[in-house]
Amino acid sequence: QVQLVESGGGLVQPGGSLRLSCAASRTSAVTISRIDDMRWYRQAPGKQRELVATITSGGSTFYAESVKGRFTISRDNTKNTMYMQMNSLKPEDTAAYYCNADVLGVLPGGEFVAGKYEGQGTQVTVSS
Repeated sequence: QVQLVESGGGLVQPGGSLRLSCAASRTSAVTISRIDDMRWYRQAPGKQRELVATITSGGSTFYAESVKGRFTISRDNTKNTMYMQMNSLKPEDTAAYYCNADVLGVLPGGEFVAGKYEGQGTQVTVSS
């Protein structure tokens, strides 16, 4: 009903930077009325999924200790898009990164429908 598409991943050397984007769009008759909390998760092979950062609709942010001071989450509510600037990247940041969002949609008949959606992920590899 709502599609989230991540972009911006890639291969970078240790100490380098990347900027991830996550764009939300409708894929059916559901119109996006509001996007509440948006999040970035990551998962590395053989490791548990980790919540990296969260941003509320009002702009409040939360970061995992492992990325605090290096990553910055932001959003543009006019574009239904979230970003994450990742600086001073380390090999341990290597993972698939997923965006996740709480979305309030509106059906053609005016009914509101709330859901949590996630993208397909974008790979970030930090290696020399």
